[in-house]
Amino acid sequence: MPAAPELISPRSPRVAAARRLARRNFRGKERLFLAEGPQAVREAAAHRVDEAATLVELFATVEAAERYADIVGDARAAGARVHLADEEVIADISTTVTPQGLVGICRFLDTPFEEILAARPKLVAVLAHVRDPGNAGTVLRCADAAGAEAVVLTDASVDLYNPKAVRASVGSLFHLPVAVGVPVEAAVQGLKDAGVRILAADGAGEDDLDDELDKGTMGGPTAWVFGNEAWGLPEETRALADAVVRVPIHGKAESLNLATAAAVCLYASARAQRASGGCRSVTDS
Repeated sequence: MPAAPELISPRSPRVAAARRLARRNFRGKERLFLAEGPQAVREAAAHRVDEAATLVELFATVEAAERYADIVGDARAAGARVHLADEEVIADISTTVTPQGLVGICRFLDTPFEEILAARPKLVAVLAHVRDPGNAGTVLRCADAAGAEAVVLTDASVDLYNPKAVRASVGSLFHLPVAVGVPVEAAVQGLKDAGVRILAADGAGEDDLDDELDKGTMGGPTAWVFGNEAWGLPEETRALADAVVRVPIHGKAESLNLATAAAVCLYASARAQRASGGCRSVTDS
C-alpha cells in the first residue's frame, strides 16, 4: 500500500512558505525558487553549488513519487526533504494549470559575472532588456543546446527565477553559468576586456549573418546581445557592439521571434567555432 500523504492541508506552514516563492520579493529574500516537473527536479537534484545541493525540498503526490521513484531517490540522496502530498497541495504550490506532481524548492544558483569572465568563455548569450520570462528561459535553453558557456541577464531583464522562465529553460538553468543583474555596459565592456567579440542581434542590423559567416569572422570568442521582444535593442546598446547583425529573411515572414533568432545566431557561432575550415551559411536551405 502506498504511504498516505504527509501534507494534507494547503494551510501547512511548509506549503505556505513554498507558495510564497511564486513572488519575486519573497524569492529574493529567501534566495530560493520553485522548479516544477520531472525534468527540472531531476536536474536540480543532480546540481550543486560550492558542494551544497541545489535542491533542498521536494513535494510529490503519491502517484508521482511512484512514477518517478528514481527522481525522488535522487532528491533524498541529495539531502532534500521529501514530502508526500495530495493533489490539492501540489496544485496550491504549482504555478502551472496542469501540475505534473513534482515541485522542488531550490537554492539560487546564479554565478558572479567575474567568475564567468575568469573562465574565458568562447560563446555567451547576453539578454538585455528581455522582459518575457518564457523568452528568457527559451533563450537559455537554446544557449545550452548550442554549447554556450554562459548566459548573462542584464539588470533590466526579467527575473531568472520567475517560474515561467524556469519551466521554459526545461532544465538548462542547471547546466551552465548564468549571471544576473549586470548593467549592459558593464557586461559588454567586461566581455570585450576578456577578448570576446560583441555581436548585437537586430532585425535592422547593418551586417548580414550569412555575410559574417562567409567572411570567416565568427570563429573567435563571441557574445550575442539579444534585446527586448517588442522593440529590440536601444541605440545606445547597439552602439556598444562590434557589429549589429541581422538574421536574413529568405521567405515572406515579417520577422523572427526572439528565441528563434537567438537559436539561429548561437548555432551559427557554434558551427563557425567548431569548423576547421570555416563554414558558408547556416541559413541557406
